Amino acid sequence: MILTSLMITSLDIPFKVSFSHSSATRDKTQTAWVTAQSVTDTGYGESCPRSYVTGEDMDSVTTFFKRHHDDVIASIHDLASLQQWVASHETDINQHPAAWCAIELALLDVFGKQMGSHIEALLGVNALHGEYAYTAVLGDSPIEAYTKQVKQYAALGFNDYKIKITDDVESNQVKINLVKESIPNARIRLDANNLWTDADSAIEHLSALHSPLFAVEEPLAAGDIKGMNAIADALGIKMILDESFLNKSHFQNLLDKPAHWILNLRVSKLGGLIRALECAELAKQYGIDCIVGAQVGETSLLTRAGLTLAQACKPNLVAQEGAYGLHLLEEDVCEQPLMFGKQGKLDASKTSSLTQPGFGLMMKIKGVSDKR
Repeated sequence: MILTSLMITSLDIPFKVSFSHSSATRDKTQTAWVTAQSVTDTGYGESCPRSYVTGEDMDSVTTFFKRHHDDVIASIHDLASLQQWVASHETDINQHPAAWCAIELALLDVFGKQMGSHIEALLGVNALHGEYAYTAVLGDSPIEAYTKQVKQYAALGFNDYKIKITDDVESNQVKINLVKESIPNARIRLDANNLWTDADSAIEHLSALHSPLFAVEEPLAAGDIKGMNAIADALGIKMILDESFLNKSHFQNLLDKPAHWILNLRVSKLGGLIRALECAELAKQYGIDCIVGAQVGETSLLTRAGLTLAQACKPNLVAQEGAYGLHLLEEDVCEQPLMFGKQGKLDASKTSSLTQPGFGLMMKIKGVSDKR
């Protein structure tokens, strides 16, 4: 296959509500969108650069794209050459994972369409089947808005909850209680977004909360594995690593106590599906559980890529995030958005697009701006 063009744009889609946590507040998408064109097919790729996760923004993504544009078109013609390019540019992709992710997904979409294969068949992953259950994510909203959102999730039948917390114990307890009052059997995990500077402060705060917790995500500065080990030992709960796990080299820090960890694997922050699938396979080998995470503001394309990763993570998959579609976005990029429904589930057997070639999404591409 010969690529005839490769273009990057940005997606600027407003949210229906703003979303906040301790690292950022967001009311619209911050998304890189890549279009790959061959003689016969068009592929699309998406990523969500986040300065507080990988240090990237749209400017750095565009710079990476321009630097590699000609080489990608000249060098990558099929899956094998794509995999070779990823391996030979590992260091550069480690520094610019979201920049590469959007390019790679567009190429995979083209190759799948060219071969008449859905993305799982192309990448050697078992076909999607059954239901995929998503987590209800609660941001740091004013209590009125938070209460309304809890009731909406409860009405849909969600049982799995992720609560973004602050350094206010009383406020965090109120948030937990509101969930437990509406859903007594809810499984709750907390996301601290690198809130505390030392393990003792985190232990003191978390010990003061009167509710069993499934796990806590990123309580300390990114990369403070020693401190998070101390929290896990003291409280007997698992630590979820997001900003502290960005590529496979970070496994070396975790193997002394693999039972302490859950990896939040997000396709965008890991640098595309090929690298994310490699991390999923290594996690299985090391006995480390995984959550397939999502960036706030993903469209259905990254939701689709996340389904491939979730399928590959089984049986180590303990939770899945995303699939908000029009629940959060004013519009999506495809004709039939991929979204969770009742009980927070997406039923693959009832979603015909999931078996179509490539990512299988019929695009309408609204909300695009700033062609480069």
